[in-house]
Amino acid sequence: MTLIERSFREKIILVGVALDHTRVEEVEGHLDELAQLVDTAGADVVARTIQRRSAADPATYIGKGKAAELAETSRVEDCDTVVFDDELSPAQQRNLEKILGRTAIDRTAVILDIFAQNASTPEGKAQVELALLRYRLPRLRGRGTSLSQQAGGIGTRGPGETQLEVDRRRLMRRITRLELELEELTKNRRLQRKGRRRSRLPSVSLVGYTNAGKSTLLNRLTDAGVLVEDRLFATLDPRTRRLDLPGGEAVLLSDTVGFVRKLPHQLVEAFRSTLEVVSESDLLVHVVDSAAPNVEEQVDAVRGVLDDIGAGEVPELLAFNKADVTDEAKRLSGDHPGSVPVSAATGAGVDQLLVAVGDRLRAASNVVELVVPFDRGDVVAALHREGEVLVEQQEEAGTRFRARLDDAGTSRFREFLVS
Repeated sequence: MTLIERSFREKIILVGVALDHTRVEEVEGHLDELAQLVDTAGADVVARTIQRRSAADPATYIGKGKAAELAETSRVEDCDTVVFDDELSPAQQRNLEKILGRTAIDRTAVILDIFAQNASTPEGKAQVELALLRYRLPRLRGRGTSLSQQAGGIGTRGPGETQLEVDRRRLMRRITRLELELEELTKNRRLQRKGRRRSRLPSVSLVGYTNAGKSTLLNRLTDAGVLVEDRLFATLDPRTRRLDLPGGEAVLLSDTVGFVRKLPHQLVEAFRSTLEVVSESDLLVHVVDSAAPNVEEQVDAVRGVLDDIGAGEVPELLAFNKADVTDEAKRLSGDHPGSVPVSAATGAGVDQLLVAVGDRLRAASNVVELVVPFDRGDVVAALHREGEVLVEQQEEAGTRFRARLDDAGTSRFREFLVS
């Protein structure tokens, strides 16, 4: 189920609109990224155009005059599809296709198409199909009453049920079925996470813009063997691996789907269960492509998505990747205190990153004092297993510990806490 033809390389024209509050340079940057998305989807960009407007046209987004001009450009370039950088309403899409005489889609459709191409696991395929169907549902088009089911008999004559209604009902049934399937898969995923939480190991997630190097870094740190490609959204399904830090602590490290500007809300909703691993993390390692031309914009885009999925309050550690190909990684880390320049490809800076992860996790935990009776060896063992024992000394009433625990651990050992 795709939105872009793959039996041949489609010819694409890109369209951007600079509204009053938007700079043309910013729109150019968005179209550059859209061109990358189109290439990843399997098509070729043959032309692009930018229009400045005070407000989007309700009927055609770009206005009838610009749409007529774009139709002529499309004929000259012999393009197959016109792709708009901003999301089109179903009515705008229909009106544009009538004027252009060819398919008109938006950035959302291109991203959904790439996800459909890359989904490999049953959960990933179901999530992508659900997002696609939610996108398509309001865009269904009927053919009047030409395909209506005609009824016979007195009192039953009329146009009957149109093909559009049949298609809409079929899609709604499929959406309901997918939602039920994903609900079951979500339960299984939550059970897995519950089991991991019982291990008392801190959870760390790699987040970042698509193609920033998260999977390469996961492989470097854990030998996870995750697919690595120089293309957008190569990784859709999260991977979790155990990682031992230099201080002796162990953490669970997860890779996640890459983010992008204007990430379709259909995808955020469909992938919400997958993205829960991010919101439930103890620390986010935000991997940034320091060789990108618009680093700060990418950082802001990722933080915007994190806010959308309820992970905006999770502590963040910036890791400026690709220090082996650009000096920007070092400069950017200087501009962002507490960040680390790294190279996931060569391993440079990885040791410093691991030290920083350990420091950040320890800083977020509680340092408490406990006195454990001598006959409670089970508590001593659990304390060593679930926390970091800093000081241990014998006293008359038992063994006094100074230990670092998270909130759950502090609650569990509360009867042994010393005020």
